[in-house]
Amino acid sequence: MTGLLHLVRHGQTTANVAKALDTLPPGAPLTAEGSDQARRFAADRPGTVPAVLLSSVARRAQQTAELIGAGWNVPVTVIDGVHEVQAGDLEGRTDEEAVRQFRDVVERWHSGDRAAALPGGESADDLFARYLPAVAAVRAQYLDAGDVYLVSHGAAIRLVAAQLGGVDGEYAHKHHLPNTGEIVLRPLPGPTGGWELVSWADAPSPADPMG
Repeated sequence: MTGLLHLVRHGQTTANVAKALDTLPPGAPLTAEGSDQARRFAADRPGTVPAVLLSSVARRAQQTAELIGAGWNVPVTVIDGVHEVQAGDLEGRTDEEAVRQFRDVVERWHSGDRAAALPGGESADDLFARYLPAVAAVRAQYLDAGDVYLVSHGAAIRLVAAQLGGVDGEYAHKHHLPNTGEIVLRPLPGPTGGWELVSWADAPSPADPMG
């Protein structure tokens, strides 16, 4: 396989600005800054011709991908299974207690307690059960033809990238993704379907709780 998998976080949203837990599709739209971030992502990579440009079903991911695609003159394909980990009963909340609960469970996931679940929401095992098969299908269908760009979500991307790339959980937990930051993985040759980490966007933890 010749292509790399680029897992790209969506641009800034109105929920990010409000510091709200926004996980349930379709979710909040991009802000003006979020739209500009997506345009800059494309402009900073002129001439990019991916094998495919993909997006989760969430509005913010689709809007980000569409703006990137407009810059590269490539279409966007929406796929299932790669939306954000679901916050359940915490959905839409902005209070400190809800954000603390969310972050505490995410930290448990990165520490290896994958069965821990958000109240009324998903566990890391639930996320992997839907996200990893989607990545495997993308690998089989597209990576022989070149790089794949998948616009997805911060918490989900970090968990999945750490799982696939064998990244230390403490590192993954501490190293958040900024809006339109990306983690890049390379598929390893052979029948095991393994991956190696190429790069991990390194930025200070953002103010919004989604990572």
